[in-house]
Amino acid sequence: MDTSTPESPPPALLAAALAARARAHAPYSQFAVGAALMDEQGRIHAGCNVENAAYPEGLCAEAVALGQLVLAGGTRITAVLVAADAATPITPCGGCRQKLREFAGGGAVPVWSADLRRVLARHTLAELLPASFGPDQLGPR
Repeated sequence: MDTSTPESPPPALLAAALAARARAHAPYSQFAVGAALMDEQGRIHAGCNVENAAYPEGLCAEAVALGQLVLAGGTRITAVLVAADAATPITPCGGCRQKLREFAGGGAVPVWSADLRRVLARHTLAELLPASFGPDQLGPR
């Protein structure tokens, strides 16, 4: 049974992000992040950050989750949850905001931030990436 509301995510979304976070490869920053995305079919796709000794070559949790979504045949994101052990809510970085926008189909997609126990904040993708550029700008004129 889905117990989510517009203000709270489905419990499975938080569980998936936390499980992914537990698998993060973050030996340099020690800052493990998990992300979970819900697609248009209600399926959940999770990812964790994967750091690399060549620092800029690492992968953000959201990017890994997007790869899982695409691999599973998903085409649209309906919800995002990012989890980390932080004193304040974390949100996707700028690059990941743009990557999420590609599959969001608009700015109303909720993006929740959680610590290791609970959701701390909720934003929309439009709030995090105002006046965004996306696939709709590349359509016919």
